[in-house]
Amino acid sequence: MIPSVDCLQVDATRCGGLTEWLRAAALAQAHGLEVSAHCAPHAHAAVAACVPNLRHIEWFHDHVRIESMFFDGALDPTGGVVRPEGGVGLGLELRTDEVEEFRVV
Repeated sequence: MIPSVDCLQVDATRCGGLTEWLRAAALAQAHGLEVSAHCAPHAHAAVAACVPNLRHIEWFHDHVRIESMFFDGALDPTGGVVRPEGGVGLGLELRTDEVEEFRVV
């Protein structure tokens, strides 16, 4: 039987969170498949670093632009590698002065 996919694209923002993302990665690994973290690179970086069958984290310009504009601590994919550092949560700190003009009251 020929497999339908060779890499499972998983998105924690759509599959039920990080725990479900890890479950999908484990299921993929059990079937000899790699996983790709879809979109939201900062939401996936730490959890993606935990699985042995990670192929890559998708890095979209629109996410990177917003994250680097509005947050301190944004990861830099220069060179093709990111290393989530310690810290609380995703390691991002909101720049409240930068987002004020977009606030809706």
